[in-house]
Amino acid sequence: MEFAWTSRRTLHSHVGDMQQQESKLVTPASLAIDAVLVIIFFVYMYSVVSTHVPSKDHRMILLWGGLGSACLTGVFWLTLQMFRVVVRAQRQAAKGSN
Repeated sequence: MEFAWTSRRTLHSHVGDMQQQESKLVTPASLAIDAVLVIIFFVYMYSVVSTHVPSKDHRMILLWGGLGSACLTGVFWLTLQMFRVVVRAQRQAAKGSN
């Protein structure tokens, strides 16, 4: 049985194979779309979370509403990136099967 790390090919040739398969994953348009979606999501989550802060102090509402919204927005960003990867993989699989 032969594994990639036991073959006689050098590491440099394996790296070259990987670099040929990669295409540009992040474009300026995708960054702009992600930024707009994340900002909209943060504002929406802040409007929801800030109403649930148990305080009358406006500074505490801003602080805890912002911190809670930031955590949720981080999860949203990760979800958005995973969704992009899955859609890209499905498109490549569809192209490969045709």
